[in-house]
Amino acid sequence: MANRPTTDAGRFRTVPERSPDFAHLSLDGLRSYRQALTAEECRVSYWRRIIQARLDLVRVAEVGTVATADNLRGVFAEARVDTGRRALLTVLPMEDIPPLPDLAALWAREPLVGADSTNKALAHDLSKAEAQLSAYRTALHKRLSSATGELIARYREQPELCLSALPTQRPVARVVNG
Repeated sequence: MANRPTTDAGRFRTVPERSPDFAHLSLDGLRSYRQALTAEECRVSYWRRIIQARLDLVRVAEVGTVATADNLRGVFAEARVDTGRRALLTVLPMEDIPPLPDLAALWAREPLVGADSTNKALAHDLSKAEAQLSAYRTALHKRLSSATGELIARYREQPELCLSALPTQRPVARVVNG
């Protein structure tokens, strides 16, 4: 009875199995790949929030209020979505990764008070960009889940591999005063 799961959810989980997609990666390579995926997901989530804020600015302009993105321009330029993307695509092929919008060009467009057609087009393009970023983020989550499953499968095969993830302690040298 001790081996019985305490919840029903435990009974329906599948045990991760090794995938040939990751056979070319060492354990350290797999961990690095997962770390790169996580970092890229953080960048994409950040850009999505920025695009959503920009869309809010455009909607404010649609109702006749002056709104600019000057205070967000520097923040927006801090992280580039495409830099991490190139690193990820060298590990696995990109069939499951959707295209990214041209965020720099989109960001350069300003909402204009009273320019309904311009603002509607910008709002449409921002909404489309947000959807593309969401699809890209979903693909990243899928890859992260696959890489995590691979890591778990390797640990199940060789539990001692888990120990290599732990930090090693260096011996502390003691100074003895004479």
